[in-house]
Amino acid sequence: MKHHKASLNTVSKRTPADGAYKIPALSALSEMTASLSSDNDVEDLLSRFLSTMIRLAGADAGAVRVITADGSHLRLVGALGLPPEVVEKEQYVALGCGICGKATREHSIESSSDEICRENTALGYFGDRCKNVVAVPLRHKGKVMGVYNLFMASGRKVPEDVSLLFSSISEHLGMALENARLTRENMRITLMNERQMLANEIHDSLAQTLAYMKMRVAMLREALNADDQTLSTKYLNDVDDAVESAYSGLRELIGQFRYRMDPRGLLPALEDIMRSFCDTSGGTIDFTNCTQDMNLTPDQEVQVFHIVQEALANISKHAHARHVKLIMEVQDGRYVITIDDDGIGLPTDNRRPGGLHFGMNIMRERAQRIGGEITIASRIGEGTRVRLMFPAGNGRREGRA
Repeated sequence: MKHHKASLNTVSKRTPADGAYKIPALSALSEMTASLSSDNDVEDLLSRFLSTMIRLAGADAGAVRVITADGSHLRLVGALGLPPEVVEKEQYVALGCGICGKATREHSIESSSDEICRENTALGYFGDRCKNVVAVPLRHKGKVMGVYNLFMASGRKVPEDVSLLFSSISEHLGMALENARLTRENMRITLMNERQMLANEIHDSLAQTLAYMKMRVAMLREALNADDQTLSTKYLNDVDDAVESAYSGLRELIGQFRYRMDPRGLLPALEDIMRSFCDTSGGTIDFTNCTQDMNLTPDQEVQVFHIVQEALANISKHAHARHVKLIMEVQDGRYVITIDDDGIGLPTDNRRPGGLHFGMNIMRERAQRIGGEITIASRIGEGTRVRLMFPAGNGRREGRA
């Protein structure tokens, strides 16, 4: 619960009845509008404007509350002029409680001079020092997000023109609350997607390698029991290669999640990994972008990024290439991304060299998630071409993260 001093020194101390509030009121609305675009803490913004609401209404105290996530209560986020026992008692009140409940149900500014608040809180403040309670709902697009309470020592009502101003203020602040809610929701979705992506990465790399290793260990055991030296040696080498692949995959996985895709988008991210490839491998890359504007979904950008990253990692580890060409273009309604290297090409049995087979499987699965496919062409001593193709424009489909 926050306590704040007045946010506007220009607000008149005279009562609204003499009309002196009009210019300060416009100033308050202008400052609030400016604050909405620069203030990241919405609850702090609500508390800061509480003093302005109190002064414009000629009230003696006030409070601001927001609806809890479960929609059942109003939570106190700021108060001015209230006795400590009232603040303590009203940290949470039921959404349907008294004048606040009526304001949220009716979506309108409500006023009450009866003892309903005193009955709900069992405190002598209401009906004793407080003769009138005003509730101003904070609403946006038909949805109430919170409420301002203004407490009057007299039974005077808020003038109609001040009520109209409060309606405008409530719409602006309600919009700010809704935007803050959407921001939190998007952050939760992003976190969930990151966790799902991590689970997918583990499944696509480590889980497959460990499954292959488990199968080979069983075959090794059978060969040992049969005293077959040739098969035992073969399966032992397979297990050794799988362990090396799992270790390599784990290191790459850790590296990928330390080095996430550039939030500016796909092209800056590709530039980063190309720069890293040149620094670590000593090779060079020619990058040609023939697309005017790759209008990709975030999931498509992530999958393309990791496919290119995996392809360059394979070239760095296995191809002994000195030069790579990366070309992005559109052909027959599909994006085509081609990666050519001048390395040694793929061996006939590509399971053996440090998990190359598994890396290719991962690239193919990523391509399938965005409705695309991977083709790989290679000749011994003449390099390798990896080509990703997936639908462009309206033909693309959403994939999973």
